[in-house]
Amino acid sequence: EELTGRGLVRVEQGRGSFVAEEVVEYPLGSRTRFSEIIRAQSREPSGRIIRIAEIPAEGRVAELLKLRRGRAVVVAERLGFANGRAILLGMHHFPAHRFARIAALLADNPSISAALAASGVPDYRRQITRITARMPSPEEAELLGQARTRPLLLAEAVNTDPEGVPVDVTFTRYAAGRTQLVVEGA
Repeated sequence: EELTGRGLVRVEQGRGSFVAEEVVEYPLGSRTRFSEIIRAQSREPSGRIIRIAEIPAEGRVAELLKLRRGRAVVVAERLGFANGRAILLGMHHFPAHRFARIAALLADNPSISAALAASGVPDYRRQITRITARMPSPEEAELLGQARTRPLLLAEAVNTDPEGVPVDVTFTRYAAGRTQLVVEGA
């Protein structure tokens, strides 16, 4: 009970007691930047691109990017690490007509901010974030190094350039046991 109170042990009803994982506080605000957030907590950020593809924009992606359905988008799936532990899996969608070089840029350096800067968008702002939760797929659990019985926190975000034009729609899956989302200014 004392260890639980100090945050060193977590108790899951029907499963038992477990050593608590170190949790990364992940603030969501108008300037959400992965590397800055991780470094601010004295941790080492890193990332790895899982896949890059060009696909037609459909449904929610087309709507949020303000594109006609079927227009090409570049999808980049990126795994983000803090001190070598996976904490998030993001699926970024960029309008292909505006960011023709982004796939090559991300293949060289997995930093989204660096790729956008090299593509003529040195600064961007988060327009909106929607947060939900669900259980992970087997692939998500494996990539994030967590049990399928542990939920994911999901964030749907739209990032815009200084003129308010959408540059990125991201669906991020956070390892809930290792990440605490902090909504700033709410």
